[in-house]
Parts: sequence; structure tokens; C-alpha cells
Amino acid sequence: MKVGVLGSGDVAQTLAAGLAKHGHQVKIGSRSPEKLGEWAAQNPKVATGTFAEAAEFGDLVFLAVKGNVAANALRLAGAKDLAGKPVADACNPIADAPPVHGVLQLFTGLNQSLMEQLQSEFPESHFVKAFNSVGAPRMVDPHYAAGKPTMFICGNHEVAKKAVGGIVEQFGWEVADMGGAEAARAIEPLCILWCIPGFLRNEWTHAFKLLRS
Repeated sequence: MKVGVLGSGDVAQTLAAGLAKHGHQVKIGSRSPEKLGEWAAQNPKVATGTFAEAAEFGDLVFLAVKGNVAANALRLAGAKDLAGKPVADACNPIADAPPVHGVLQLFTGLNQSLMEQLQSEFPESHFVKAFNSVGAPRMVDPHYAAGKPTMFICGNHEVAKKAVGGIVEQFGWEVADMGGAEAARAIEPLCILWCIPGFLRNEWTHAFKLLRS
């Protein structure tokens, strides 16, 4: 699959490298592509470019930027080149305020997620929440003694969820589909829960597992 990745931070770089490792054609885009020069030299299978170039390239697009610039990144990518495509949304609406006893704050309310806001602004794209509830080092090919960890996803478009879910499974996760875009109201705050052990005890290697009877 041809996949565009929007972002130049650790999460975007991890996802782009993981996609290339698993056989996809990948172009990673940044507002300033020159920032990716050194990383690109170490990852020759991944092409680089602007947000717009990555969005145009991909049949599926990953959004992996800070939550407070997610909408602007999509605007720079261009609604036309995102229309009709699955957009895997790995963003979290983390506020700039420092954590309180390990607990981060969100800039969204309880009754509307960041992904819902993005879906409303870009109605022709098919957003799927994924990869927002674990740290970058464990996103691709995680190994746990207890078995595969669970990746919670949601979105309004079934075909888009299958496409993103296929990559989630390819990366070594089990998929838990939580339904429509409204479920992002519950999935996005998982990043807060995931970060608490890190801030309190410097533990950053865990992942969530959904147990079924």
C-alpha cells in the first residue's frame, strides 16, 4: 500500500519506518522536510516531502503530530488530497499544562474528541483513531510475555477501519473496534492513563490488553 505519514516527530518516524519494514511504500511529510534529512539518510526506503506531497502520495494517510497542530497539518496537506482516504489519527489532545501527580490535561471536553473535530472539518476523509495509547518504541512489533497487546480503534467508515486495522495487526497488535467516531472520547484519554506510570515511576514500556471471556 502507498502510505503518507504527516509529521516529523518520534511517532511519525516510528510509524513510517514500521510501514516500510512491513512492505509498504511510504512518504513522510513535514512542514519543514529538511528536518528529516538525517533520519531519511538512515531510512532510505522512506521518501520525504511536504505535508501536501505525503497526502497526495498516500492511498492511506497517518496523522502523527501534536494534537494542537493536527488541524493545521491537515489544512497544509490539503482537503482535496485527503478526500476519500482513510486517515489513521494517532494524535492526542494534550494541553500544554504540566501533569499533576502524573495526570495530564486535555484541551478537549468530555463530550467531543479531537478526532470528531477533525472529522467535522474534513468530512470527505475517513478518520480512524489508532496508535494513540502507547509510546512510539512499542508501536511496531511489540513483544510481551502475556501475548499481543490491544489497540483500540474507532471511526465512522467500516472500509477505512479495516484498512487501518490491517496495519495494526501487521504491526503485531490485536484490534478492538470500539465503533463510531464518538468512541474517540474514550480512546483519546487512554493516553493519560498510559502516561501515569511513566511520570510517577519512569515506566514507559507497558501496553493495554482487553480480556474477553
